Amino acid sequence: LYREARQLEGVKKVLIASGLRYDLAVEDPEYVRELVTHHVGGYLKIAPEHTERGPLDHMMKPGIGTYDEFKKMFERFSKEAGKDQYLIPYFIAAHPGTTDEDMMNLALWLKRNEFKADQVQAFYPSPMATATAMYHTGRNPLKRQSYKRSAEKVESVKGERQRRLHKAFLRWHDPDNWPLLREALKQMGRADLIGDKPHQLIPETQPDQAEYASPRRKNSGQAMKSRRGKLLTQHTGLPPRSNGGAQMKSQTSAGSTAGSKTKPNTGSNAKLGKGRGKARAKTRHQIR
Repeated sequence: LYREARQLEGVKKVLIASGLRYDLAVEDPEYVRELVTHHVGGYLKIAPEHTERGPLDHMMKPGIGTYDEFKKMFERFSKEAGKDQYLIPYFIAAHPGTTDEDMMNLALWLKRNEFKADQVQAFYPSPMATATAMYHTGRNPLKRQSYKRSAEKVESVKGERQRRLHKAFLRWHDPDNWPLLREALKQMGRADLIGDKPHQLIPETQPDQAEYASPRRKNSGQAMKSRRGKLLTQHTGLPPRSNGGAQMKSQTSAGSTAGSKTKPNTGSNAKLGKGRGKARAKTRHQIR
């Protein structure tokens, strides 16, 4: 199908950016070669979702080893094609069946593999989803249910603090999250992960605020700088010049004064809607 699409008149490129079942793709190396050589525009998003067996089983996802296998294929075929292309793995926090230890292990995996996610997502129960049934019932509908024995219990993250903690583990590199992570690691008995050594997750101290800008606010921080000679609007993400509003206001006032010979009848405006019958008609006539 890919080859036929490339042969169509007027079609220059057919690019696939996401939605790939990489667990199936690894079974066919020739397919991966075709995909990487012709249909990746620099980045390919895939969704391993997690690294730990517990949450992956509840998602019916393969183990993280399948992702590692696909990654090796992707990099090998990209090199053979002479292209610089990258995988963007997608992970989720607070999915039913996920524990604090699971998120901690995921954060350690992310650090070992030098992944620093900026935008991350926590699970939110949506209609018609198996995970939503787990979230609300605390049971696993993928397992056999029986009134004679209790079904497999599924713990879900519902408290605000714990949901923030799971997202903080995904964004382990953001100093804004370090105080919460330090507190949690100590409560979990994993204070050994606090320090500056390579195997440790976060440092013991916070960076100087003057030297640090959160990755989330990095772009907006640059946007606060006014640039001479540039048109600054809301759509560019930049604020108006400090004196631009005053200049425009004075120019508008001058133009209005020059183009108008009489003052607006503020008294008539104040009477609008008051009185009845002829009095109201008279007021409208005056305005015209």
